[in-house]
Amino acid sequence: MKSLILAAALGLAPLAAYANNSATAGAETYVLDASHSQIVFSYNHLGYSTTYGMFSGFDGTIQFDQNAPENSSVEVSFPVRTMLTGWEGRFNHFMSADFFDAADDEMVTFTSTAIEVTGDTTADITGDLTLNGVTKPVVLAATLNQQGNHPMENKPWAGFDATTTIKRSDFNVGAFAPFVSDEVEVMISIEAMKAD
Repeated sequence: MKSLILAAALGLAPLAAYANNSATAGAETYVLDASHSQIVFSYNHLGYSTTYGMFSGFDGTIQFDQNAPENSSVEVSFPVRTMLTGWEGRFNHFMSADFFDAADDEMVTFTSTAIEVTGDTTADITGDLTLNGVTKPVVLAATLNQQGNHPMENKPWAGFDATTTIKRSDFNVGAFAPFVSDEVEVMISIEAMKAD
């Protein structure tokens, strides 16, 4: 479930979509807008329902090279205990020894390792997701929603969506599988602004 994190990282690949419209050389720093970035995850609960959770308010940095977007990079991290479940009992269970056994300072991290531009507004972002002390590669299918000057902030801004699927058991949080699905669907939506 922590896997959602990965998500934020997705932001940088889609920036590649407008690379041909800029003469800027080298990488520029973009930062995630924590107030408009979230990772939503879902899983099947015993065949009876689809249960949802979310991470929100996290920070991340994108080093974006407009002329060579494949050379861009992204890093995101946040505490696992910032997970939102909508029910305190479920949160406490996720943080227990059945799942994460998470300390207050345990972090989820995603660091990109490769970007493959797949279309005018799409890219696959491969990166290392570290969750529950385990690091595994994850691929995010990312889409650029919009890029331009923010009408209120008056600076370059971009918005992206991304999806991926992870297996809980890959990160040693596979309790109760397959009754509670091992596969977790992750949906990411973020905004990023050019750093001052």
